[in-house]
Amino acid sequence: MTEVSDREPPRRRVPGPARPVRPDARRRPGPGARPARRPVPARGAARRTIRLGSARPRLRLVGLALTLVLLTFVGRLLQVQAVDASAYAAKADQNRYVGHTLAAVRGKITDRSGVELATSVDAYDITADPTMFTPQSTKTPDAPEQAAALLAPILGQDAAALTRKLKTPHTRYVLLAQRRTPQVWNQIKDLKSTLAAKAEPGTFSVLAGVLAVPTSKRVYPNGDLAAGTLGWVNADGQGGGGIEQQLNKQLAGKDGKIRYAQSGGRLVPTAGSAETPAVAGSDIELTIDRDIQWAAQNAIAEQVQKSKADRGYVVVQDARTGQILALANAPGFDPNDLSKASPAALGNAALQDAYEPGSTAKVMSMAAVLQENVATPMTHVTVPNRLHRGDRLFQDDIDHKTWYLTLNGVLARSSNIGTILATGQLGKTQEEANRVLYSYLRKFGIGSPTGLGFPGETKGILAPPGTWSTSQQYTIPFGQGVSLSAVQAASVYSTIANGGVRVEPTLVRGTKGPDGRFVPAPKPQENRVVSEKTARTLSQMLESVVDDEQGTGVKARIPGYRVAGKTGTANRVDPAIGKYRGYTSSFAGFAPADNPRVTVYCAIQNATKGNYFGGQICGPIFKQVMEFALKSLQVPPTGARAANLPVTFTP
Repeated sequence: MTEVSDREPPRRRVPGPARPVRPDARRRPGPGARPARRPVPARGAARRTIRLGSARPRLRLVGLALTLVLLTFVGRLLQVQAVDASAYAAKADQNRYVGHTLAAVRGKITDRSGVELATSVDAYDITADPTMFTPQSTKTPDAPEQAAALLAPILGQDAAALTRKLKTPHTRYVLLAQRRTPQVWNQIKDLKSTLAAKAEPGTFSVLAGVLAVPTSKRVYPNGDLAAGTLGWVNADGQGGGGIEQQLNKQLAGKDGKIRYAQSGGRLVPTAGSAETPAVAGSDIELTIDRDIQWAAQNAIAEQVQKSKADRGYVVVQDARTGQILALANAPGFDPNDLSKASPAALGNAALQDAYEPGSTAKVMSMAAVLQENVATPMTHVTVPNRLHRGDRLFQDDIDHKTWYLTLNGVLARSSNIGTILATGQLGKTQEEANRVLYSYLRKFGIGSPTGLGFPGETKGILAPPGTWSTSQQYTIPFGQGVSLSAVQAASVYSTIANGGVRVEPTLVRGTKGPDGRFVPAPKPQENRVVSEKTARTLSQMLESVVDDEQGTGVKARIPGYRVAGKTGTANRVDPAIGKYRGYTSSFAGFAPADNPRVTVYCAIQNATKGNYFGGQICGPIFKQVMEFALKSLQVPPTGARAANLPVTFTP
């Protein structure tokens, strides 16, 4: 029998048929109604599940991209700051910093008393930064053209040339003009200020990129005085001639350097700036006396103009020391403005011209004759009107009957024939006489540099005696067929005045460095050419040229002083055609004759108006310059009487 429990198992709820739902039931639930449930799908029916995508792949992709970008930046940063740091720093400095040379102040050139003959004054190099003339910087398409038009009249330059400089690419520095005066730079600064006030904010004016670098400018306070000796300084600041060129290294000093930052055309003080100071040049003190130089230059310039000559020179020398007190040339030039100078006038013709001296050279022939004891001042010399020697017929400057002259008279009357006869006694043969005469010419410095070391200086022309032509061996004794310079000629007479001892000419007394210490020039070389007795005898013979009424140098007399001198009139080789044309007129001498102090030599080339004889046109110049020099140096008159050696003899 089956026992039935009184608890019944729960009944499974079987869903009945779905009730129809009104369309608006969901829209308008009643008050307090519960939200409708989402129908549960029947068992066995397929379920649709919507899931969100995973973010990890996307994050990985973004992270990778960011990593690559950061690595790129890091790599570039390492390259800029580590690998290529120096190169980029250099580029930055190149654009930011500007370097310039600081020109050293050039030393002065003074005369023997310290009077300035050449000096330097403040000046400015006008420069520009081309990057500041671009359309981007100035907002002006033609800024270089406008700037050039404004600067051209101030700088005295062509506007087109300035425009090209202002358009120079790939640089922040161009030089527009050198060594302009402070007034020029002030004019540019005033114009810059005016334009800057009118410029739009954030832009540069058309002149903002124009700058100035302080420097110096060479000036010659006395104009053309001693220009041939001083020379000039070229556009590069280097000596272009004369002492400026010869002693350029001492005068120039040592340039310095400066490096600074700039912005907007203005200098910016910065720790990156650096400066190496310039070392000033040494001052040069010459032997030239400014006042005597003026007297000599004025005298020769007037005579050259009056005679319508090609040129002329005057040399004034201290007979005892060899120091040159004046070195004058005409025509000259003004080193302050070489644009107006004639190319033929540049240089120093008194040292650079080689010419046949004529009868002023006879003093060397007479020195040889006296020193070799083949004649005395009283020796009788019979001088015919013509003398046949070799292949030529020789004559004196004038026709004359037979002259009966002493050796002293041969010099006083400047007889070519008498000189040939006297020097012929120097050897048993003409060849031997030639060798003896040649040796004395060399001792007097002919054919050798003077010792000055001057740029372009000539040593003269003296051929060895073995090469002398048939005519040369007879013309050289009276100064034709041999060439020298004006300074060499003056040195010959200073040798006689100095007792027969030749002292090398000097132009420089010494130098004064930046420390102010004066260093004297080296002592010049000395050598004895003839004995003191011979030199004294020659002085007495040279006095006859001036004092005796028959002498050729009477126009060189100076009241109160004994004067020894010699005239010269030589056939001149015209350098343009290479043939003889015109004359070289000259006079050389010293005073006081019994106690010589000053030597003066004058020569004029190719006088074409008036008299051309040396005693007539150079004798007065000698007198004028010598008188001034004696007074300037306060040389007292001697008062002693001259020897008055005889000029003629009675046969």
